[in-house]
Amino acid sequence: MIARRIWRSHRFLRPFSSSSVCAPPLLAPYHSQSFASPKSRPFLVPSLSLMKWCEGGGGSRSWFSNEAMTLDSDAGGGFIDVPLAQTGEGIAECELLKWFVKEGDPVEEFQPLCEVQSDKATIEITSRFKGKVALISHAPGDIIKVGETLVKLAVEDSHDALLVSSDTPGNVEPICSQPKLDTLVGALSTPAVRTLAKDIGIDINLVTGSGKDGRVLKEDVLQFSGQKQNVTDSAPSDNPFIRGDSVSTSFEDQIVPLRGFNRAMVKTMTMATKVPHFHFVEEINCNALVKLKHFFKEHNTDSTVKHTFLPTLIKSLSMALTKYPYVNGCFNEESLEIILKGSHNIGVAMATEHGLVVPNIKNVQSLSLLEITREMSRLQHLATNNKLSPEDVTGGTITLSNIGAIGGKFGSPLLNLPEVAIIALGRIEKVPKFKEDGSVYPASTMMVNIAADHRVLDGATVARFCCQWKEYIEKPELLMLQMR
Repeated sequence: MIARRIWRSHRFLRPFSSSSVCAPPLLAPYHSQSFASPKSRPFLVPSLSLMKWCEGGGGSRSWFSNEAMTLDSDAGGGFIDVPLAQTGEGIAECELLKWFVKEGDPVEEFQPLCEVQSDKATIEITSRFKGKVALISHAPGDIIKVGETLVKLAVEDSHDALLVSSDTPGNVEPICSQPKLDTLVGALSTPAVRTLAKDIGIDINLVTGSGKDGRVLKEDVLQFSGQKQNVTDSAPSDNPFIRGDSVSTSFEDQIVPLRGFNRAMVKTMTMATKVPHFHFVEEINCNALVKLKHFFKEHNTDSTVKHTFLPTLIKSLSMALTKYPYVNGCFNEESLEIILKGSHNIGVAMATEHGLVVPNIKNVQSLSLLEITREMSRLQHLATNNKLSPEDVTGGTITLSNIGAIGGKFGSPLLNLPEVAIIALGRIEKVPKFKEDGSVYPASTMMVNIAADHRVLDGATVARFCCQWKEYIEKPELLMLQMR
């Protein structure tokens, strides 16, 4: 027995010539019975933790593993766990929004499997392998931790199965001790039924299924729990109580879990309240801004471009940041350092049905008004369709909150950390103003409120910065004169 193990180890760990196209194939344990019943399904060794590819100094290469394993040379296929990968720095969990596949569907390489939403963005999860969907482990609305299995794929190429299993540490079980199916994939059921069981508070693995191949049905879950009333199978994201402006005919209390961007807002605003804020309020005459917008609209030759006030406000803000770089910085609390950002990545807060998002326009200092307008349109389209990428919502250096687009003259914003300034824009309205000779004239005015991190910015700096920005807005000729 010992001699056989030594021979097998030498067999799989021996070097082979670098002229070979690839390493000798390592095949996953596979039982060639039919997929017709759960008991006859193949299983894959859960993981092969430290499979490595090495290249020696003499030009020879070898596959090696530091764990003992038993492999069947007659193997043909197996299961692959597709986990939730790390979608961004600091992201520990995501909400599953929807599936693009269902159990039994064939899957091609790089085909989208599902869509998830983190605190920062919405991401599509794609398949790295070709195969068939064997089991969907979560339902839309579930919160999934990074590393948890999203779906199990049945693959024909067991070499692929071993390659993917090598990425994840774990113990290799010998083939003679075949595990039960329940410990591998759980009870057979649809995501909606698993969600129902989860909502009721029962373990679906304890329910005896009456469907084909022992599949657990909705009736089985209701019978097991003793509930006779109708229970909806819709995902939590379809709950009409998620948005505050929804109309409900029910007068019962509802518990609504915060997901996606709303969860992110809880974290960021809680941190922001611990920072000492300084607010500076100013009124800006927008007569020239209104005329400039009307001029752009009258001479617009591109029907896809919609001219608004924001692009000019954003560009003039960037020009003011050039003279006051500290307003475009961020504060490192641990090292007590101020980082002056070279790029003007100006974020614009957008209220969507999925929550508040703050995508930012990169390198505004290098963009024209027309380029800013088109980028704004792109970001608004993505935000409306919940398709913003992590790059769109990260790296901001200062934020504009255009609360006036909804209504209101005045807003008191909280910082979008680690940025040191955020600006709330009120609505532009026409009011009577007095000239020096006492005559009255109409003026389009806008109130702005700059909230600044008082640990970094003092009142005088914020006031001078705001006055410079105001001058560019009220006299766009100066803006054009100094634009690059």
